[in-house]
Amino acid sequence: MSEITARGEKKLVLAAGRAHPELAREIAKELDTELLPMDAYDFANGEIYVRSAQSVRGTDAFVIQAHPAPLNNWLMEQLIMIDSLKRASAKRITVVSPFYPYARQDKKGRGREPISARLVADLYKTAGADRIMSVDLHTSQIQGFFDGPVDHLMAIPLLAEYIRTRVGAENITVVSPDTGRVRVAEQWAERLGGAPLAFVHKSRDLTVPNQAVSKTVVGQVQGRTCVLIDDMIDTGGTIAGAVQVLKNAGAKDVIIAATHAVLSDPAARTLSQSGAREVVVTNTLPIPAEKRFPQLTVLSIAPLIARAIREVFDDGSVTSLFDGRA
Repeated sequence: MSEITARGEKKLVLAAGRAHPELAREIAKELDTELLPMDAYDFANGEIYVRSAQSVRGTDAFVIQAHPAPLNNWLMEQLIMIDSLKRASAKRITVVSPFYPYARQDKKGRGREPISARLVADLYKTAGADRIMSVDLHTSQIQGFFDGPVDHLMAIPLLAEYIRTRVGAENITVVSPDTGRVRVAEQWAERLGGAPLAFVHKSRDLTVPNQAVSKTVVGQVQGRTCVLIDDMIDTGGTIAGAVQVLKNAGAKDVIIAATHAVLSDPAARTLSQSGAREVVVTNTLPIPAEKRFPQLTVLSIAPLIARAIREVFDDGSVTSLFDGRA
């Protein structure tokens, strides 16, 4: 069965898009259930067709979809899935988007720019979503874009616990890639036993996508193992530049830790040649074999998402998952 029954007639169903079936299966396994059977295919002109193969009337539906390239296709598929479940009389629909689409476009940096992250929230609402669940949003303000509950899960406990097993906490410096993520770096430092903080100063040309120049590091990194943290790695150029800055400043080792491995070309090659000892990411996005390299470690985010789904379904508390505390 693809349903979990709670008290009374309450039922949970997990519906998954085609972008990252491995993660969806892991989440289902953690919940000891099966995925909702879905018919999904593309017409010759690119239109997407989706239909549940069994009744979802009155259910608590969770629609899981990753958003790798081509992101627009997978976002559209998820919206159509939500619409189909709404029209099939699902009682409540929760969007599970581990990597929130268009999260980097969360504000206007220049005149006449869109706020696309808000547009995505509006699309989810219009399609029929009652709730959104995501992991490590690019900025916390995105939670306010959706008119309904937003479960902002954090991967810090998962990543930090792994880092703790790889290096002694007494020799770690947590490094933010820019001043904007210092607050997140503070949470990392707390998780790693009060490790000192540093940040990399960089400049960015707003007219050129995926490009920033790392210039210098502020903080004590001499002879220390630096944990360079970020929410996502896209082309890898910025983070690789930060590794070089840290090495030039005397860092003993650099470990990169990020939640979302977008890994657009040439990220795999850039990271493998960056000089970082290890690159630790989660599987919020699928990572095909051609984008994997010897220094890459992939941790599963499925237990965290499954726990959050269970808490939402059981009307329990997910506050501990918001702030990254176990």
